[in-house]
Amino acid sequence: MVQEIFEMIGRSKFYADFTRDDVERLTAFMYVYRASPGQAIIHEGDVDDYMILIIEGRVEIVKTDSQGNHRPMTAVGAGATLGEMSMIDGEPRFATCVAVDSTTFSVLSRESMVKIILEEPALGSKILIKLATLMSQRLRSTSSNLLHYLER
Repeated sequence: MVQEIFEMIGRSKFYADFTRDDVERLTAFMYVYRASPGQAIIHEGDVDDYMILIIEGRVEIVKTDSQGNHRPMTAVGAGATLGEMSMIDGEPRFATCVAVDSTTFSVLSRESMVKIILEEPALGSKILIKLATLMSQRLRSTSSNLLHYLER
């Protein structure tokens, strides 16, 4: 699985600066799961403390609107990360993530992240910087979208 994760990471912006050694050390702290088509892997409103890395497959992200309707937001594939915010802040999940087809994904929990920081500080720092950068980019994108929406 290390080889699959390493090859997939090559397609992921999040892990672009990670060496094979980084990936091997990181995979020791991760668990791998499979989801069937239609299976939710993250549920909106749940309080969880992990992030997901999609290894294979496709996942649709769905948000419940104020009328209780499920609204598709986007879909992501191999190399995407999901759930970073809840892993860091412990707040409820923002959206539901559903496997579109057979999906393999790895999970990094907050507890594992703490262990990485304590046991592998250089790797932990690298992950934290990537998380901060990713969330900053998403916030900038969301702010830009909001501005365009308000200017209409």
